[in-house]
Amino acid sequence: MRLAIAAIFLISGLHGTAWAQKTPDPRTLPNGKTWTYDADSGHDIMRTCAACHGEFGEGGGGGVYPRISGLHPEYLAEQLRAFKSRARENIPMIPYANERELPEKDVLDVTYYLASITPPKHPPSDDVPMDAFQRLILAKQAVQIPRQPGDIETGQKLYNADCMECHARDGQGRVKKPPLAQQHPTYLRAQIALMLSDRRKHDDVDELMRTKSPKDWDDLWAYVSTLDD
Repeated sequence: MRLAIAAIFLISGLHGTAWAQKTPDPRTLPNGKTWTYDADSGHDIMRTCAACHGEFGEGGGGGVYPRISGLHPEYLAEQLRAFKSRARENIPMIPYANERELPEKDVLDVTYYLASITPPKHPPSDDVPMDAFQRLILAKQAVQIPRQPGDIETGQKLYNADCMECHARDGQGRVKKPPLAQQHPTYLRAQIALMLSDRRKHDDVDELMRTKSPKDWDDLWAYVSTLDD
């Protein structure tokens, strides 16, 4: 199995992200047992996630389900634990995010597995020679964000003033602050709506979010959609 997974990564051109350059250290689980990262287990668990989030964690449902590949494992694990405790409400996750279906060992295995994947920004160019199967795999992995309507220059100013400190200049995020770049706009807009209605926690909602007009949001998304160019 491990060789098969390695072959998939080799064929597809995936590579480890900055979050997962080395094998994580073993740690003690709440049940007292020792967890050691198991990539095969992470891959198997991801098969369940793939129904919504795509085979390679690239997102699905036209952007309703977010890209989860390449995110920091600590952020991913924190969100899964929040789903399990119902601190973060998400109805589609209820059958999967519980201790029986997703114990802490599985949380760690799947999050480190996802963190090891870097999705391509674009499908492979027709100018690059490769066989049809390899081209299909790369195209399925790609997370290509379409340009959003709005004033990009104004959006950049808004981003630099209100988002950059946590989500980084390039939009790639910082540990438990998730990336905005190469994330589906449909998902991002939905999360802002949840935060504004106090159904998802976010620091400084009143200062950073409620002060923005609909045009501000359009301009901000227009700029964010360029961060993976």
